[in-house]
Amino acid sequence: MNVTEAMKRRAESGEPILFGIFGAGFMGRGILNQNRYLEGVRCAAVCNRTVEKVADTLSELHLGPFSEVGTSDELDKAVAAGRIAVTDQPEALCGSELLSCLVEATGNIEYGARVASLAIESGKHIVLMNAELDGTIGPLLARKAEKAGVLYTGCDGDQPAVQMDLFRFVLSLQLEPLVCGNIKGLQDRYRNPTTQESFAKHWGQTSHMVTSFADGTKISFEQAIVANATGMVVETQGMRGMVHEGHVEELVSAYDVDQLRTMGGVVDYVIGASPSPGVYLLAAARDEVQAHYLRYGKLGDGPLYSFYVPYHLTVLEAPRTVVRLVDGEEVVIAPKEGPIVDVITAAKRDLGAGETIDGLGGYMTYGLCENYESAAGQNLLPIGLAEGTLLKRDIPRDGLVTKDDVVFPEGTLIHRLRAEQDALFPAGAA
Repeated sequence: MNVTEAMKRRAESGEPILFGIFGAGFMGRGILNQNRYLEGVRCAAVCNRTVEKVADTLSELHLGPFSEVGTSDELDKAVAAGRIAVTDQPEALCGSELLSCLVEATGNIEYGARVASLAIESGKHIVLMNAELDGTIGPLLARKAEKAGVLYTGCDGDQPAVQMDLFRFVLSLQLEPLVCGNIKGLQDRYRNPTTQESFAKHWGQTSHMVTSFADGTKISFEQAIVANATGMVVETQGMRGMVHEGHVEELVSAYDVDQLRTMGGVVDYVIGASPSPGVYLLAAARDEVQAHYLRYGKLGDGPLYSFYVPYHLTVLEAPRTVVRLVDGEEVVIAPKEGPIVDVITAAKRDLGAGETIDGLGGYMTYGLCENYESAAGQNLLPIGLAEGTLLKRDIPRDGLVTKDDVVFPEGTLIHRLRAEQDALFPAGAA
């Protein structure tokens, strides 16, 4: 759809799309700042576990006026009066009559599972900027959204969505997409919040978030999302992840086309390539006539052809998703059906029996992509379930953690929902 024209029509009609967000951290702050410039779409409400942080952010950005609210009625009255509603009660956003769509931007799996589920149950469209949640129970949430008659999607500006748009573009050309790839500047499995503290402070992010970027956990979740949306698989556990300091156009000779076709296409990433931090897609022609016109278009001699986007602009693009979802009923990226690729848990250091595993981007574990059938067959622990689990045995550095190696915490929603997903999409059922 033409998002710009849709926003213009909304602005001219005086009926902007109003949406709410969960989370006032790095992503939430950027989305709120866009309120200065957006026409036809507006972030009208923010839910955060600490209201004071939202108030501080709004004051810092010189945005307002705003009102602290506790119920949906109070929220709608504040929004109708032109004020930004601020709350620590997710139910207030989910029960609002004025908010058309909700955006989950916390990055926290347990909290994200709670508010995403509540939004769906309340009949609200939901946009995830939470790759960790999507990569853990996305297929289940997508199925729940379908049954509830609402839309569930990832977000423009995140690498999975940019790859998915490339994927759709290549399909529209009637070419054969065979590799969906992500471009990383560096990767070190053993980075931790201490090593990443300075970088995180510079960019206003948390050290755990930055660590998950550096140790490969984040990119594993992102590529699992792409796999679940396209049906592609991983070539090998952890993906190939080659180091290539040239341009991604040079990757056309790095893969065996016949092998890619046999696997149905793969998700992957590359370290050190340009244009960073973009994404790439490698596709094949279906016949010699197509190949002739691809050569004419200066895309090379094949058999693989490179398509890429040199950037992803996160919060700047997020409102586009809201417009696409509400006015165009467009899902940017979502699981096709059941899980195709999972993100499993590996030890960042030697782990000892009796230790409790810390959170994502921490000191103890990192995530690796593995095909769902293989991960389930080996009973490997999804890293989205790892936080708070108690180790029953020693695990050497780089060793894989299985479900049998841990005791799960009690009363967590994410574990209950993941069990529901595993029952809904049992490995080997296909």
